[in-house]
Amino acid sequence: MALTSEATTVWTGDLMTGSGTVSLDSSHGGSFPVNWKARAEGTANTTNPEELLGAAHASCFSMALAKILAEAGHTPTNIQTTAAVTFVAGTGVTGSHLLVSANVPGITEEEFEAFAQDAKVNCPISQALTGIPITIEAELA
Repeated sequence: MALTSEATTVWTGDLMTGSGTVSLDSSHGGSFPVNWKARAEGTANTTNPEELLGAAHASCFSMALAKILAEAGHTPTNIQTTAAVTFVAGTGVTGSHLLVSANVPGITEEEFEAFAQDAKVNCPISQALTGIPITIEAELA
């Protein structure tokens, strides 16, 4: 069964001085402010498309890694993934870097790195991002 998830942005004004809000289908009416300055320079308390993409990539990767580990008989105690998505004005999104730390009883660092590489390649968001470099640092906690 297919599931379609939604997010809605309402934007007012031009690119440089305008602003908007992003609402996630799951946020029950809550919204996140978004604007060009946050995207190009970074602004406290304001999101940008790359931060949202990073959230999608980190959560998808963590789910894929948990699945791969469990299928191999290694249920993780916890997985922490940060996705750092880089944006260059005038160029676009130039990469996503996954920083992963996990507690997985009974496996070696080398085994964990192989599982993490597998999840990096096979998580659906990574597959959707094949147009950009995806790098990873993975270690056992």
